[in-house]
Amino acid sequence: MNINFNPLPSVPEMERAYKQSDSSYNGIFYLAVKSTGIFCLPSCSARKPLAKNVEYFSSSREAVFAGYRPCKRCRPMEAIGTLPEWVTKLLNIIDENPTERYNDQFLRSIKIDPARARRYFLKNYGMTFQAYCRGRRLGISFEQIREGKKLDDVALGYGYESHSGFREAFSKTFGNSPGKSRNKDYIVTAWIESPMGPLVAAATNEGIILLEFSDRRMLDAQFTTLRKHFKCSIVPGENKHIIHLKKELKNYFEGTLTKFTVPIVYPGTLFQQKVWNELLNIPHGKTLSYEEMAVKVGVPKGQRAVGHANGLNRIAIVIPCHRVVNKDGKLGGYGGGLWRKQKLLELERNNL
Repeated sequence: MNINFNPLPSVPEMERAYKQSDSSYNGIFYLAVKSTGIFCLPSCSARKPLAKNVEYFSSSREAVFAGYRPCKRCRPMEAIGTLPEWVTKLLNIIDENPTERYNDQFLRSIKIDPARARRYFLKNYGMTFQAYCRGRRLGISFEQIREGKKLDDVALGYGYESHSGFREAFSKTFGNSPGKSRNKDYIVTAWIESPMGPLVAAATNEGIILLEFSDRRMLDAQFTTLRKHFKCSIVPGENKHIIHLKKELKNYFEGTLTKFTVPIVYPGTLFQQKVWNELLNIPHGKTLSYEEMAVKVGVPKGQRAVGHANGLNRIAIVIPCHRVVNKDGKLGGYGGGLWRKQKLLELERNNL
C-alpha cells in the first residue's frame, strides 16, 4: 500500500513528548541520540538529550537500519507490545459497538487528537482510523450476509444510511456486490499483544493464514502474497480462528501449552510445504539443524533452500521455524529477530 503521508508528528510535538516521557507516543515515533548511538521510546526515563542531538524515526526497524542500537533501559524492541492507553481505550470502544460511525468530533470528545489517531492507525494497521472503522463495519456485514441475513437489514443495521452507499462501500472493499458475496471468503486481521512485541494475525473462514511480528521487514510482502493466494480482500476484525489463536498464544507464553490446535492454512510450493510440514514435527523444546531438515525433506545438500523456505513461513511460532538452528548450535537467522528466537527457545526449554 503506497500512502503519501508522513507518519511522524511535528518535531516540536515529538520534542515535547520525549521531554515529558509521554508514553502515549510509544509506537508512534522513536528518538535516536546521535552522540550515544542509542534509540529509545518517547517514555524512556533516561536523561533527556539536547534537541540538536536527536533524530526521529517512525519505527524501531528504521532506527536499527540507521545504525542505532536499542536502549537497555526502555528496551524499545520489546516494550512495543503494550499499546498506549488511549489506543486500548479506543479499540475497546470500537469492539463494544463496531457498527457506530466514529468521526473526528467523537475523538475530540474523548480527548484523543484525530491527527494522532490517524498517524497511529496508518503506522500500525496500514489504514487511517476511519478506514479501520469502516473495515470493521463491513467485515461484520459480510458475516451477516454469508449467514443469510437480508441485505436491507444489513445495510441499514450497520451504519449505512442508504442501500447505494452500502453497496458502493461493500463492493469497493470486497470486489463483489453484496448479493454475489454469500459464498465468498475474506481475510480478517487482528493485532495480538505478546511479551515479545505485537503480532499481526490474519485468518480466513478455514483457519489462520498469517502470524508475524509487527516489525518484521517482510510483513508487507506477506500480505501481498496472501492477496495473490486467496484472491480476497483484507479487513480488520476477528473470527473464531483468531479468537482461538489468541487463547493458545496466551497459554503458550505462560508456559502451559506445548502444541497448537488452531487450524492453519499455508499454501505454497510443494517444497515449501514439505519444509513447513517438517517444522510442525519438531517437538516443543527441541531443535534441528538446517542440514538435518534438508535430509528430512529429501534434499541432503539443500540447506540453503531449507533456510529460504523457513524465511518464507507466514505463520510464526505455530509453524515453529525458530526451532531450526545452525549445525554448530548457533541460532542462525530469524525474521522476527535473533533475540526473539533465543527467547522462544528458552521459553520452550523451560517448559519441558
